[in-house]
This record gives sequence, structure tokens and C-alpha cells, in this order.
Amino acid sequence: MPTRRSMLAGSAAATLVATVGAPSRAQAAAAVPDDLDRTALQAALDQIVATGATAALARVDSPSGSWRGASGVARLGRPTPAPANGRFRAGSITKTFVATVVLQLAGEGRLRLEDTLERWLPGAIPNGARITIRHLLQHTSGVFNYTDVLFETIEDVLAARYRTFRPAELVALAAARPPVFEPGTSWAYSNTNYILLGMIVRRVTGRPYAAEVAKRILRPLRLHGTELPGTDIAIHGPHAHGYEPIERNGEVVAVDFTEINPSMAHSAGELIATTADLNRFYRCLLSGRLLRRAQLAEMLGNPTGELNYGLGIYQEQLPGGPTLWGHTGGIFGYLSYSFSTPDAATQLTVSVNPWLGDFGPALLSLALTAFGVTAPAGTARTATKAFPALGIRFPAS
Repeated sequence: MPTRRSMLAGSAAATLVATVGAPSRAQAAAAVPDDLDRTALQAALDQIVATGATAALARVDSPSGSWRGASGVARLGRPTPAPANGRFRAGSITKTFVATVVLQLAGEGRLRLEDTLERWLPGAIPNGARITIRHLLQHTSGVFNYTDVLFETIEDVLAARYRTFRPAELVALAAARPPVFEPGTSWAYSNTNYILLGMIVRRVTGRPYAAEVAKRILRPLRLHGTELPGTDIAIHGPHAHGYEPIERNGEVVAVDFTEINPSMAHSAGELIATTADLNRFYRCLLSGRLLRRAQLAEMLGNPTGELNYGLGIYQEQLPGGPTLWGHTGGIFGYLSYSFSTPDAATQLTVSVNPWLGDFGPALLSLALTAFGVTAPAGTARTATKAFPALGIRFPAS
């Protein structure tokens, strides 16, 4: 969970909850069978807002039926409720889309996972001859994470907010720093890996990576609420606003970060989506609709590192429950979580607009309910470990 926000919890969080007002239970969607506990799902979603968010959206799709809900407000200071069908910035969930395209290209024989970075992007990274595409996909490349230097201070964040970045600029920030480790010898999450993969997709296909994602995933699956916005700063259609706590004159104030230039994240985290679309994406991915059997086995095989990371997707072990596959995302004003059972039977996607506090226990409660798990003893104490990755790791996350 977002530890920086947890440290700011307390009276400021209580003040915000009072400003937001009681979350609306009327936003739960169409009726579902009794064995999908709509009341408990909505209660957990409401608790996310009560303990550390301005808004939260969620959707569950399972053999028992589907449910979607929302809580909180679309915009601070206004009574309009957050839209259950709203769009949101999904951050590093982008990575699973990019990895899927790369693995499709591997299945078509247009690249190999053991190809070196130097083969496709000569000179991009000093030790590119020792880094493979597999290393990039699995975060075992040792390449420095560019966001660690691009967003060191709040002044850096504000200066970059509306700026357009070229992918090569982002890579250059990482290339100027020494590697974190020798390729293949350890694991460390790095957004630079996926900027490089987006560039490789363009080199292999002759088209921008976003065009390949649209052609190969968005249009075939009819994900009409999902887009890769490029440099468009706005979220079009219904959405909840995202905020960041910034200290001004000794007080923490909410600064609206809904509008940003997503080129700062590019193929590491620019995706905008809906809960329904992300559930459908992971359901189709894990059921084998998007990848051939061999490539899906590569994606899920031999997970490594602190996140049990595969290729653009990672494992999440629910306490007392199933092992899930999916990804998380974090970008200014938005945190997102999208997971599925390995058999593609049940999916949960949650979008949170975090504020001050720790909504980790409530999020875990929502996940346990969605996947039909009875909360084990000690769940509240371990809740902050349940979803450790925050996707694109800006200071905002």
C-alpha cells in the first residue's frame, strides 16, 4: 500500500472523509445471484473511501454473475457520485498489454525472447548486448528505473506534468546511470524495461506500440473504454478526479492531478481503461484467446522476484485463498488493481483515487469477498502486504 500516504494518515484523513460525505450504496449495479455477496462487496468498497480515498470503482465477473460498484465523489467539493462505469488511469497494467503484444510477435517468429536489446535498439543501453527481451519483460535486466530520477522531488513532478517526453528521452535518463545488477542475476522493477519494449515493438513492426495494442487487443476484444492516449492530457468520458497531497504554507492540500501528459509513462503506464474492459482483457488472456499455448506458458512460467513476476504479469497469493494472476498500476491520482483466477473464471478490477490514510485492509477485504475467501485470522495485520506492487512507481505512489 502507499506508505507515504499512510504516514500522512490521521486528522487530515478524517477531515477529508467528512468532506467527501457518506459513500453511496445506490451505485451498485444490476442484481446478481445471492452467492455473489453484493452487500459485502459494496461495504468493502465504501470502506476504501472511508479510510483513504476520494473515490473507488470496482467490478467482479464470476460464474455466479457480475457486480460493479462505486463509492465516493467524482470531484471534491461537489455532490456528484463517482461513476461506476467511469474511466481511469490504469498505470502499469499497461505492461501486461505490451507483454502480450511482444509474445504475439514471438509466436509469429518476428522476434525471439532471447534476442538482445542491442540487436533491436543498438546503443540504447550501454550493456545492451547482455540484455535480452526476456530480461526486459521479467524485470531481470538490471536497467535503472528512469522514474527514480525523473520524479525525485515535487518540483520535478510539477515541471514534468504537462511536458511531452519522447521514449528515447526516458531511456536516456536510465542509460546515464549504472546498471542495478548484471542482467539475469537478480530482479528489480524498472519502468525503463517497458519503455524499451515499446520501442522494440515499433522497430519490429514499423508501427507505434499503441497501434499494435489497438490492432491486436483493443479492437478484437471490443475494449471500447480503453485507450493509449499518447500526449492527450484529458480523460474523456465519465471519470473520477485524482488528487495528490501537496504541502503549501504548512498545510497539506489536495491538488487535482486528473490531467497529465501521459507520455511521461508511455508504454510503461499510459493506459486509460474501465473495470469491465480490464476484467475482459485478463479473462481472454488467461483463457488463451490472445496468446498461443507456448507463449502463454512463457508468460506465466517461472515467476521470479519479490512479486513472483512472470512476463508482464505477476502472481498474488490471497491469504487463505487462491493464487491470482494480474497486475497493479499507480500514476498520479490513481491506483488500480486487476487480478484473475488462473482458470479465467473470476476477475476483480478496482480503481482507487487515493488520499490520506491506509485503505489496504479494505482493499484486501474486497478481494477476499470477490474471490469467495473467508478472511483468515490476522488479515487486518497483513493487509498492506496483499497488493505490494504499485505499478509505475512515481513518488505519488
